[in-house]
Amino acid sequence: MDSNLAAGLAMGLGAIGPGIGLGIAVSKAMEALGRNPEASGAIFVPYILGIALAEAIGIYALVVSLLLIFVVPGAA
Repeated sequence: MDSNLAAGLAMGLGAIGPGIGLGIAVSKAMEALGRNPEASGAIFVPYILGIALAEAIGIYALVVSLLLIFVVPGAA
């Protein structure tokens, strides 16, 4: 029971950071494109790389929560 609670907290708290980070990244990218539409090529690659790194943190939180559910003794 305790592992399931820990898994839920790990996934819930682990998803807050990437969610906020992705929202800020999209906002700033759209703001930059609104100011200078010709710079879309220069903005695109760092933007995609930043989104991938932020999303990886959420995936790590998912892996930790799955490990807490299925690997930790006494999870069932």
